[in-house]
Parts: sequence; C-alpha cells; structure tokens
Amino acid sequence: MPHVRSPLRLDEKRSALMVVDVQQKLCPVIPEAREIESEIIRLTDAATILSIPTAATVQYPRGLGNLVPALQQAFPNPEEKVDFSAAVCRQNLENWLQAGRDQIVICGIETHICILQTVLDLLAEGARPFVAVQAVGSRNPQDHELALQRMRDSGATLISVESIMFEWLHTAKRPEFKSISQLVKSS
Repeated sequence: MPHVRSPLRLDEKRSALMVVDVQQKLCPVIPEAREIESEIIRLTDAATILSIPTAATVQYPRGLGNLVPALQQAFPNPEEKVDFSAAVCRQNLENWLQAGRDQIVICGIETHICILQTVLDLLAEGARPFVAVQAVGSRNPQDHELALQRMRDSGATLISVESIMFEWLHTAKRPEFKSISQLVKSS
C-alpha cells in the first residue's frame, strides 16, 4: 500500500511565499526585527532552491519606505498597496490560486494588522494560509500574540520556519537536502 501524504502538510507544488511589508520605516519599531528579517531571508532562499514562487508587498512606500535592503535584491518590484490586506495584491495571488498553489506561506509585519487581515482574506478566498511564526512581528507583543491566536482560531496554520522548509523538501533523498540543511544550520 503506498504512503498517503497528509493534505495538512505543506506541498512545494501547492505552495507560494508572500512577504508582507518588511519596510525600512516599519522595521525599526518592531522588536526582534533583525531576527524576523533573517527568518524571511531563509524562507526566501529555501523557496528559491525549491522553485517555489515568491512575492512581496509594500504598504504606502512613499511614507513607509521601500523593503529593507536585505530583501530588495530578492524582490526588486514589490507590489504597492494602501489596503492593509496583501490579498488585494492580485498580480501574483490570482496566478498562484489558478495554478493550484493554495498554500500561501505568509511572513512580514505587522502581525495584528497586515498579516492578520491578509490571512483572513485568504481564508475567505479558499486559500490555506500558513503563518511563519518566527517571521512575523508587531510593535506590541500582546497585539502579536492575540493576532496569532485569532488567525489559528480562524483556520490558519501556525508553523515554524524550519518546519516549512522540511515540509517543502519532503525527503532527505532530494538533491536540495544539503542546501536546505545549510539554511537550517544558519539560524
């Protein structure tokens, strides 16, 4: 009897990575912003290694600046928005959903505003959001925790960055295993 893979696990063929509003004027007010940025870079690198599509958004860039320098090369043209939900950014999302990429891994800031509203809207569209817990943050820790609880209670999956990478990889037999292992060790 063949092994049955759970539909609750991330699948690289059904996944996409959305980086939300990791901007120059927002990050300085977020506790642990450097760690969050590092985790997002690891996710972006893993997605690149495994050919998983990625996209980034920026909230009102005239006022809040561009993406942080560490992400600008990976995302030279982030989609601009003024809505708090990144689900309004249809440029990549519609293509992903039409291609069967309904597992949207979400990371960025702020957890209780743009991340939360994005997740709720993705759920309403029938997507399956996976929130990378170490790769999201808010100015206020209580806002962050409440938003994580609300997203989980609403049907989103809270998941660690390392779990995301290994679920995408699926097996140590793959040639990308060594590269992903190096990313894991770099945390």
